[in-house]
Amino acid sequence: MRDDIKVGIIGGGAMAEALIAGLVECGTIPASHISVSDHKAMRCDKLTRKYGVHAQVGAESFLPRISVLILAVKPAAAAAAIRETRELLRADAAVLSIVAGLPIAALEEGYPNHPVVRAMPNTPLAVGAGMSAYACGTYADDDVSAIVELLLGASGRTVRVHESDLDAVTGLSGSGPAYAFLMIEALIEGGVAAGLKRETASLLAAQTILGAAQMALASAHSPADLRAAVTSPAGTTAAGLRVLERAGVRSSLIEAVLAAAERSKELGRG
Repeated sequence: MRDDIKVGIIGGGAMAEALIAGLVECGTIPASHISVSDHKAMRCDKLTRKYGVHAQVGAESFLPRISVLILAVKPAAAAAAIRETRELLRADAAVLSIVAGLPIAALEEGYPNHPVVRAMPNTPLAVGAGMSAYACGTYADDDVSAIVELLLGASGRTVRVHESDLDAVTGLSGSGPAYAFLMIEALIEGGVAAGLKRETASLLAAQTILGAAQMALASAHSPADLRAAVTSPAGTTAAGLRVLERAGVRSSLIEAVLAAAERSKELGRG
């Protein structure tokens, strides 16, 4: 547990709550060292009751004493959040932004001389299985990078990338959970069509995708090798894979990542 880190979060939405849950449940930093500001008093009350953090409307009281500020607001609210926090923020505090499309240049303009980091987490943070990519600004050194990995890593895995890679990250891991949910949906419907009860098909589909992902992460073999290992010549899996190839599922997933990445670039351009 790191008693030397005090975190302030602007925005109390789903992604902020996922980060809070990871930090508190893993014991990364004490709940008493986490302060949250949200514009809804009921939301603040809920976060306080559920996690034991300090949550309130307004950040004036905690900005001068935190070591890391996390921006977790909607893109449209980012400019106002920066204006309202920068004057009171401690001079040596780091800024970690998970605001979609907000570039490091804008963060460094908003928080001059502060170390800033831009991150793209995804929604499985909510169950401790998130994937977060981050890019460091001019003043963010290895110590800041280590703190970011500690905070984001409490709810999943992290990887450091160049900022120019974050649009591709958005297209792959940011939007990727939706692609996985679509596959699970389709597998469930296939199981039901084949005669399974929906509850049984749902369990089989979700656990199968989870297990395949865990194998891919744990194995030294490529996904292509793992696929080949479960595909017997002229067997059931081979028959299913032929249908997927004829339907262009592989190329559709590739194009989905590219389309989402391009849309991320468009949003970043305003």
